[in-house]
This record gives sequence, C-alpha cells and structure tokens, in this order.
Amino acid sequence: MHIPDAFIPLPQAAVYWIIALVFIALALRWARRELSEEKIPLVAILAAGIFAIQAVNVPIPWGTSGHMMGAALAAIVLGSPFAAVFILTLVLIVQGVLFGDGGLTVMGANIINMGVIGGFVGYYSYRGLLPVFKSPYAPAFIAGWLSLFVASLACAVEMALAGTFPLELGLLSMGLYHAIIGIIEGGITAIAIYLITTARPDIMAEREVVPA
Repeated sequence: MHIPDAFIPLPQAAVYWIIALVFIALALRWARRELSEEKIPLVAILAAGIFAIQAVNVPIPWGTSGHMMGAALAAIVLGSPFAAVFILTLVLIVQGVLFGDGGLTVMGANIINMGVIGGFVGYYSYRGLLPVFKSPYAPAFIAGWLSLFVASLACAVEMALAGTFPLELGLLSMGLYHAIIGIIEGGITAIAIYLITTARPDIMAEREVVPA
C-alpha cells in the first residue's frame, strides 16, 4: 500500500500533503495532551510492532503492494484515531527516509491512507460495534479488517485519479488482496487486544470495555 514516488503527479501529491499535515498537527496536539511519560514506551512498542508487520509485503499487480497496517490496533489501545495518525506518521517517515519504502513526495497520501483512514475507520468501527458484541475481541477483529480494506480502496482511487491505473482494476486488485490480508490484520488486532487486556488491562485506554 506504500505508494512510490512518481505514481502521483506533484500537484495532486501536494494536495494530499496539505491534508495530511492538518491531521499530523492534530495528532501532535493529541500527543501533547495525552502522552504521559508512562505511555511513551507503549507508543514505542506499538510503532516497532507496526513497522515489523508492515515489512511483510505482498506484490500486487499495477505496481503497488499489500501488507498489514496496524492503525486500528494503535487507535484502540491508545483510545484515539489520532494515536494511529501519530504512530503511522513516525513509521512511514522512517520507512520512506531510511528504507525507501514509499515515496517522499507521496508520503502525504500514504499517511492519509494508513494513518488517517486506517485509524479513523478502525477506531470508530470498533467503538460502534462494542455495544453489539459486549466484548472487545470481535469488534477488534472487524475493525482491523475494515481499516485495512477501506484504506486499500482509498489507495486505488488515488491511483486512478493520478492516471496510474484504471479504477476498476485498481479496486479489484487492491480490494481483493487486502480483503484477504485483512483477515490476518483483524486476527492480529484481536489477539493483541486479548493479550493486553489479559496481562496489562491498566494500559488500555478503553478500560470500560475490558472484561472483568
């Protein structure tokens, strides 16, 4: 899902950067307000884990790739979609600058897809499903799957607007691959929430949904 440089014309890339910078600013405001000294190690662990799972790339036709994302997990554990924007931005900067994974001119689009869309879809689908399931694990699975799937469709639309590949083929390729990969994403999200709520429920921001 990491879009490389030159896949999006610079004027379009600039628009995505402007949108991304707005959310980055809001994420930094969240970090200043919410990140206590005790939470910083948790943020580091989540960032390292997300970096690791994103390193497993599956090539997808038309020049991009599929991989897990981790945005829903970050948002759920820290209790805000802006936590996902914050962490995913850090991860994407390291990947793009140090490892060449994802372009620099198009990093705004990558932040929007994985951090903003992934974080907001993951967090609010999780919160919306909690009253239905009365347990955090099924909502976490669905939230993880849905965050990845919707973000992949957004990437396909951006590629179509850029003229990189046709919309129908992009939606089919990105959607199909990430619908499958999303099962792993959802499973990792649910298992991680289970392990955290079992071993250290005190670090969960959403304490009211942790089973007694």
